[in-house]
Amino acid sequence: MSTSAPLQAFARRGALLPARSRMSRQIYRASYSSTVASRSRIRCPATTVASIPRPSMRTFTTTRPRYLASAEETFDPNSIERESDEVDVCIIGGGPAGLSAAIRLKQLANESGNEEFRVLLLEKAGEIGAHILSGAVIQPSAVAELFPDWLDESNENRFQHATPAGGDKMRFLTKTAAIPIPTPPQMNNHGNYIVSLNEFTKWLGERAEEVGVEVYPGFAASEILYSSDGSVKGVATNDLGIARDGKPKDNFERGMEFHARVTMFAEGCHGSLTKQVINKFDLRRDSQPQTYGLGLKEVWEIDPAKFNKGQITHSMGYPLPSDTYGGAWMYHFGDNLVSIGLVVALDYPNPWLSPYGEFQKLKQHPLYRSVLEGGKCLSYGARALIEGGFQSIPKVAFPGGALIGDSAGFVNVPKVKGTHNAMKSGMLAAEAAWTALSEGDSSAIFLYDYEDSLRKSEIWKELKEVRNMRPSFHNPLGVYGGVMYSGLEAYVLKGRVPWTLKHKHPDHAATKHADKCTKIEYPKPDGKISFDILTSVSRTGTNHEEDQPVHLQVKDWEAHANETWPSYKGLENRFCPAGVYEYVEDDTKSLGVRFQINAQNCIHCKTCDIKAPHQDINWAVPQGGEGPKYYKT
Repeated sequence: MSTSAPLQAFARRGALLPARSRMSRQIYRASYSSTVASRSRIRCPATTVASIPRPSMRTFTTTRPRYLASAEETFDPNSIERESDEVDVCIIGGGPAGLSAAIRLKQLANESGNEEFRVLLLEKAGEIGAHILSGAVIQPSAVAELFPDWLDESNENRFQHATPAGGDKMRFLTKTAAIPIPTPPQMNNHGNYIVSLNEFTKWLGERAEEVGVEVYPGFAASEILYSSDGSVKGVATNDLGIARDGKPKDNFERGMEFHARVTMFAEGCHGSLTKQVINKFDLRRDSQPQTYGLGLKEVWEIDPAKFNKGQITHSMGYPLPSDTYGGAWMYHFGDNLVSIGLVVALDYPNPWLSPYGEFQKLKQHPLYRSVLEGGKCLSYGARALIEGGFQSIPKVAFPGGALIGDSAGFVNVPKVKGTHNAMKSGMLAAEAAWTALSEGDSSAIFLYDYEDSLRKSEIWKELKEVRNMRPSFHNPLGVYGGVMYSGLEAYVLKGRVPWTLKHKHPDHAATKHADKCTKIEYPKPDGKISFDILTSVSRTGTNHEEDQPVHLQVKDWEAHANETWPSYKGLENRFCPAGVYEYVEDDTKSLGVRFQINAQNCIHCKTCDIKAPHQDINWAVPQGGEGPKYYKT
């Protein structure tokens, strides 16, 4: 694998920062069920998370640490020039889409004898797969195209953690009952596999390195770089060693620039750089607003007597109100493991609703509790996911780059799948990039072939067919009307209609004022099936250095509170699945409360950036290598 001189000169260490490899973490206490937190900020007991074997991470030191700097010294980080590296293709994000693009590019390069063709992938997590969370039942079409022998027992590098899908069950839940309903044909899982997507992604990362991709976890791309003609020319990673007050510390290290002929954004749902490039090139000019859901998930080890390997259960209805779209799942996989989770659409109207609280209620339903009782919760996580579908797909190509995977939004919501589309989109973009770069034109690259091939692909076909199902739930009958129309689409219409239903508004605009909605009180967790939010956060392995700028950017905390609290009464505290946001009692404030952000708890779900009513919270990347360290999610 070819590596440039600047990279060869950089030091290699076993971990990015000592803080990132600590196994004991302290998490700020915040209760999802309370409107106002107690006056004093208190710590929960440090939770010890079992060490999981991990490969060493490649890291670069780009700036000499500033030891023995005086406290009075003024220093502008921008005065230090960043090191830079030139590659052929730079990919931002080490999920299924980014890795599939990288692998396909190197396959094409190696097949043509051009082994010096450089593909570099940057991932903000400390290791590949650490930030990945999904159900997940995957359709194997894309991975089988990339690696036909991905499950072949004669292949020593095969993926060894796939559970063939068994029977499908669909239930409509009331508070105590589970009513069988037909499983829509889109949800038929014959030939599919239940996997831990974070394990699957880690496996893809290993395959990427085998074919010569330069894979660098622990590098958070924080800035898009542009050429003089306005095209994207690459990205820069964030500076390390910046204190909370914005001043450089003694261990300050300047970020690094990566220049590329083609830059692909594979950040997943609502990525921080993807937002910028969409706005820069007006990529949504012909599409509807993107809509989102919040997925919350746990992995349990259950009583072997209750384990039914390959069993797939989906449910709708309880615990969500009829005006809120969503659904739940339980998958039996591996050895006595179950994946259980709930997706709550982020256009829910009632600001008193807590997705985390609804998830804890779900587990107490007899359908799920009967399986979980006597078991042990191993891990927890949450992340936003794409729900907009066909009508929300933006333009995917722009001068110098492309959007792939969930950065563009290819989740098939009625199918409850998106990994196969994410991977295939990466492969299509890779093929288009290889063709464009092979032509030898020195001008800015525009991947016209990617836009064309996407429209001719199965991605486009399957998303167009189901385009009206998700928006059909915006009707006076709520979930009941949506279920009836979706059934008609699934079995009869199959998308062959002249109309395309619209998403009425962005998710944040759907939120009503608190005084117009019924207040929801959530039961106290029992500590066996349902848990308080800090216990769950401790199972994410999340970790952030405290003395750094808050990556959940609110320009003026007090102004935010004055604008948001009177109407929404602590919405942020309830929509966050990790206890990041609090309104703390404070008699010195005119509202009687002050707004507080516990950024150390953040699990990078992006919900705040999507759901904040006034769109005044900007999720940006923290230092590379930080955030959750998911296990079997």
